[in-house]
Amino acid sequence: MAKNDLIGGALWDAYSNKVSERMDNPTHLGVLTQKDADAKNAKLIVADYGAESCGDAVRLYWLVDKDDKIIDAKFKSFGCGTAIASSDMMVELCLGKRVQDAVKITNLDVEYALRDDPNTPAVPGQKMHCSVMAYDVIKKAAGLYLGKNAEDFEEEIIVCECARVSLATIREVIKLNDLKTVEEITQYTKAGGFCKSCIRSGGHEKREYYLVDILAEVRTQMEQEALKTKVNRAANGQLSFQDMTIAQKVKAVDKTIDEHIRPMLMMDGGDMEILDIKDTSDDFIDVYIRYMGACDGCASAATGTLYAIEEVLKQHLADNIRVMPI
Repeated sequence: MAKNDLIGGALWDAYSNKVSERMDNPTHLGVLTQKDADAKNAKLIVADYGAESCGDAVRLYWLVDKDDKIIDAKFKSFGCGTAIASSDMMVELCLGKRVQDAVKITNLDVEYALRDDPNTPAVPGQKMHCSVMAYDVIKKAAGLYLGKNAEDFEEEIIVCECARVSLATIREVIKLNDLKTVEEITQYTKAGGFCKSCIRSGGHEKREYYLVDILAEVRTQMEQEALKTKVNRAANGQLSFQDMTIAQKVKAVDKTIDEHIRPMLMMDGGDMEILDIKDTSDDFIDVYIRYMGACDGCASAATGTLYAIEEVLKQHLADNIRVMPI
């Protein structure tokens, strides 16, 4: 199915090719029965999990051999395409693992495995919660096999019990999507969308982590990392023109003029100087100049020469530069 057949192109492009393929052609969709288990001398495990936050549900089938290895697995999903793709990948990650190792698979592992490249999320942030269901049904199956409660395997810190959203997921989604408000966190993960006790302290249930605090912490980390990157780039001479101070911008413009513009002007007995540089409210960087020598009063100073100067500065420094002769 083509990516634009069901959803608008821009939204659909937010899904990886692996996700779109598994939505339409899941590899591990199906059912395992006791007959299948008997044929392979294995134990049949059937686990169900339903996500009240979105109405999706999944049933997981495992065949586990005498060495606790998952030798076959299938799933049935009752939900959206993202839930199907996540469940399909979850089953694939389980296959061949011992139950004790499979239970360590997290929703972030499932999402990461669905990426086409390591740095691009596999699904829109709003659908991140779909992989949580796959994470929970694994624990349910492991609990049934090992005679434990699913909660006994909980290694992730769950912030929102209603939507089963972990601390790691919330932090990751904030960073990936540059979220700035709690409302955006809820939109992207469903955390805080139900009983709301995880949003801030003072709700009906006391919690260890609250969305407002997580957001503040992650935003602070992001700002510190951005500042560190900026400092490192500046130290290596890689600071972008937009991020420079006014003094640094003047120096950069002057250097570019010396190398690419001033020799041309001086050939005709002219010259120029920089008077000021200002960042404008409409996202332009205005460079104020004054013509000198033969350039002062020249007919082309407001046309051809001006355009040539502006084009050189755009090419070498930033494409939102405007040159303003005075």
